[in-house]
Amino acid sequence: MMAVCIRTVYLTMMLLCLNLLGTAYTAHSIYPRIRLSHKESWQLNRTWVFHGHGASLQPQTMLLDEGHERLYIGAKNALYSLSLDRVNTHPKEIQWSSTEYQIEECLMKGREKLECANYIKVLQQYNQTHLLVCGTGAFNPVCGLVTVGITGQDRQFALEEDSVMSGRGRCPYDPNSPCTSTLSRGELYVALYTDYWENDGALCRLNNQTYTRTERDDRQQLNEPKFVGSAVISDNDDRDDDKVYFFFTERETDAEGANKAVYSRVGRVCANDQGGQRMLVNRWSSFLKTRLICSVAGPNGIDTHFDELEDVFVLNNKDKKNPEIFCLFSTTSAVFKGYAVCVYHMDDIRAAFNGPFAYRERPEHHWTPYEDRVPYPRPGSCASKVNGGGFSSSKEFPDEVLRFVRAHPVMYRPILPQHRRPVLLQTEPGRRKLTQIAVDRVQAQDGNYHVLYIGTDDSLVLKIITIYNKDTDTMEEVLLEELQVFKVPVPIKEIIISPKRQQLYVGSEVGVAQLRLHQCDLYGSECADCCLARDPYCAWDGLTCSRYYPAGVYTKRRFRRQDVRHGNAVQLCNGLQIDDEQWHRAEERFVYGVERNSTLLECVPRSLQAKVLWFLQRGDERHEVRGDERVILTSHGLLFLRVRSSDAGVYVCQTVEHGYVHALLRITLHVLKGEKVESVIHRVNDREGDKAAVTCPHSSLDSVPGPSISPRSLVPSSVPGAHSRLWYKEFLQLIGYGDAQRVEAYCERVWCSDKKRKKSKKKYAPPAGEKRGKGRGEENSHRAPRHTLDT
Repeated sequence: MMAVCIRTVYLTMMLLCLNLLGTAYTAHSIYPRIRLSHKESWQLNRTWVFHGHGASLQPQTMLLDEGHERLYIGAKNALYSLSLDRVNTHPKEIQWSSTEYQIEECLMKGREKLECANYIKVLQQYNQTHLLVCGTGAFNPVCGLVTVGITGQDRQFALEEDSVMSGRGRCPYDPNSPCTSTLSRGELYVALYTDYWENDGALCRLNNQTYTRTERDDRQQLNEPKFVGSAVISDNDDRDDDKVYFFFTERETDAEGANKAVYSRVGRVCANDQGGQRMLVNRWSSFLKTRLICSVAGPNGIDTHFDELEDVFVLNNKDKKNPEIFCLFSTTSAVFKGYAVCVYHMDDIRAAFNGPFAYRERPEHHWTPYEDRVPYPRPGSCASKVNGGGFSSSKEFPDEVLRFVRAHPVMYRPILPQHRRPVLLQTEPGRRKLTQIAVDRVQAQDGNYHVLYIGTDDSLVLKIITIYNKDTDTMEEVLLEELQVFKVPVPIKEIIISPKRQQLYVGSEVGVAQLRLHQCDLYGSECADCCLARDPYCAWDGLTCSRYYPAGVYTKRRFRRQDVRHGNAVQLCNGLQIDDEQWHRAEERFVYGVERNSTLLECVPRSLQAKVLWFLQRGDERHEVRGDERVILTSHGLLFLRVRSSDAGVYVCQTVEHGYVHALLRITLHVLKGEKVESVIHRVNDREGDKAAVTCPHSSLDSVPGPSISPRSLVPSSVPGAHSRLWYKEFLQLIGYGDAQRVEAYCERVWCSDKKRKKSKKKYAPPAGEKRGKGRGEENSHRAPRHTLDT
């Protein structure tokens, strides 16, 4: 029976080797410096998750309220109020389900039961004490006010029943319909499909008196739009000149009405637009739009365009009139799939809207700049003092202005991104999809940096910084961390940053997670580890890797080392040369291999961005180990497919990152003769009561005698601690397999009956107080938590 278990172990080892080979040849554009699984994030106290109660949470929208210290969640049939300190503690809940009559009516219209729930799609801060919430209401939209109380007093959270009203024009019918909203001075600006059949896409404004929207059935204004984001942005100190910006994609049409290319757009209206008096009544008199360009220059002058807008993040500055707009794009090609992030400045956006209007004679013609006379006041401008003050309302605009803006809603000049290129690019086929983006501005010792948090379709959040080199006109992407937020792979649907609390809030269909923006001690306990991380949140303070604070904050810690732009640990931490003392300070290990068998010398650096070099030391001579058909350099270590006796020696695993050299491990490889091991395996030990002999109990499936093996006949007496461990762990080391506990459990599960397994456990149970041997994670405690092969 033991022979069967041994063969199982050998096959498992071969599968492991194949897995390592596959991992070694997987191509990635950039590696994360640190990779954390969901379990590791939880164990490190980095992540907290709120799953709701009972069924899937399915959050549709999220709202951060720093004043009340709450995170509001609009979900399926419910609203939640979560603590910003810990989202999974003391939640408040409002159940707001569709009525039985609404569900029955919805089902009669041919909808599925899941669609007939009330999905909260609009969630806005109505005033200091109330939220405006709107849900799909079983394809019969409803809205209402939720009281949250006064800041600093007892927190309230209740739906005011007498405020519930129809949500038509405020919320879409279909829970899967794209929708974006923003609220300013008591007025709701929303982009949505207003009808049951999703034919009427519109940009709307609602208040107690008026309802203003884009023209119905005007494909020149909107054509099959997919709404992504919206924001109210001031141009100057005159509030009457405020603009509302909508970000969306739509299709271009030809003369026959056939749809052509997909374009990303930014549309703009005046916040105080009242429509016209005789024409454009209750319609926007200021709606204009232009194209957002995000492309990469290719050969022969042909650009690769990223035209599908996935998400938008408006990063406010101290000057709220000039935020930076971060847009996440994807390609529309069915063959080539890629993602890009482009950044836009408000100066460029305003310049495009103040530039020439676009004109074409017919739909099949090319767009050209409009060169005839433009009426006064300029179409698309607001009735405000900065525009002359001659008009108190858009209702006073001349009909000529209204006719022009209705006939020419498109601007000729597109909006180009900062540096005329993406700041982030992912173009590898088969990679994960990028779904959401949020950005934090961080002050570091060598300048300000944008930290991008990008959600994926498989529960990951990527923490990235981008560095522009003005001298070479190039962009560098640094993937700092890859964090698995949820246990199961689900798309990230929402990301919100709280710079004040240094927290990230992430929503998916299975729940809402809270993450720390940084965990500096994770990078390591040495100066080089901290500097090489290039994390603008973190710096070496002379003792540890800790949070970086600008000058004037916590000035007692003046000893700070940080280099985000270059990660130059050589200069900061004196790490250019490897001397004998550094080699001998490296952690030591012993590995035993059997001739003609495979053996892995495992070495995975803390940073997945570090390059690993292997050296064989014999006496005073050191030679770099090069890979060949027998010895393969993998991402997990040095793999010998067939070990020879001449391979014995001391191997040093050395890492190089940004010029910094570090000796990580010294592994002594002992190679045992294959004939000797085989003779020992097939020798039956007749001595009963040998405490070092451990076999699987016989089962009805057992047709092979179970040999027992003495460790003294396998391990050289010169090896330290050779007789202090159980024999099977040493045997597994001989064939290069490290997870002894896993193999022991496997043998018992497959070959031992339940009754005899219990006897075996009782027979070999360790005495009280005796600790089990170290697991794999404890033996590799020098590494930061990272697992590419989770068990």
